[in-house]
Amino acid sequence: MQHQAPHKVIYDTDPGVDDAMALYYALAHPAIDVVGITTTFGNVYVEQAAENALYLTALSGHDVPVTQGVAKPWVKHAEAPPDSIHGADGLGNLLSRQDHTKTLDPRASAQFIVDMARAHPGEITLVAVGPLGNLATALKLEPALPKLVREVILMGGTVLEPGNVSPVAEANIWNDPHAADLVFTAGWRLTMVGLDVTHQVILPVKLFERVAQHHKHPATDTLLHAVKFYANFYSGLYPHVAEIHGCFGHDVLAFVALTHPELFTLETGRIRVATEGLAQGQTIMRRRNIHYPHDGWGADVPLCQACIHVDAKAARQLVEDTLMRPWL
Repeated sequence: MQHQAPHKVIYDTDPGVDDAMALYYALAHPAIDVVGITTTFGNVYVEQAAENALYLTALSGHDVPVTQGVAKPWVKHAEAPPDSIHGADGLGNLLSRQDHTKTLDPRASAQFIVDMARAHPGEITLVAVGPLGNLATALKLEPALPKLVREVILMGGTVLEPGNVSPVAEANIWNDPHAADLVFTAGWRLTMVGLDVTHQVILPVKLFERVAQHHKHPATDTLLHAVKFYANFYSGLYPHVAEIHGCFGHDVLAFVALTHPELFTLETGRIRVATEGLAQGQTIMRRRNIHYPHDGWGADVPLCQACIHVDAKAARQLVEDTLMRPWL
């Protein structure tokens, strides 16, 4: 039986508690080879995001290049990081951190993406779980990038589910809507893993307690601390989450979509992002094949895929099983 080579992944992220969860899933999963981590502003300032990526990889003993990327949106004003959701440090306000010697790759995140895509044409998957400025900047540096990468899977947006920063907008897209619209219309193979599915998957704190107890390792202890902080926020906001005492599996679902796409129901259509006004950050999907007199919805706009439904029980079990593997 022939085994398929692991997916070469550049992880574009703003760690962030759910980003840390997703990173450790990716490092633990045998079908994923994380060849680089590119960081952006979002859940924290970009400098903190880069330090968190360095710390999480050092703590887990995985040697992955980390770069620092965009620090602010392309056009709109920058928003303050959501301290109440992720903590001021992005990891639930850790009481202390172990010393480490990891340092940043000197390249900007966008340049790293371009360099890796050129070095491995057709092999790199970009898994992006924050605002999309690094991908948009990489597109400006290398217009042929959509032909050089294998695919893009992003956590962001929503088709049917209400938004989480406005009635219609999801946070990652809202944080940099102009960059997001460029990414959605670039013409690469793109799958959007948005709130339609991430709000279906609640990961209980008990899951991460079992993982930490199993491994007895500083990496899973750190993840558990961060998840408890994150779960307290979501449990205070959503009664049905409080019943489980957990959190939504936002960013990790982007990697679940990579490794187990069969768990998702997808819809294909053209996706645009509202860049101004009350609907700023809304991901709007053309779902009907009828003529629209409004510009911006023609055949020149590439098709994308959006996840609409997920087998939540199977996804939860997959996350736990993967984190329980001998990866530390």
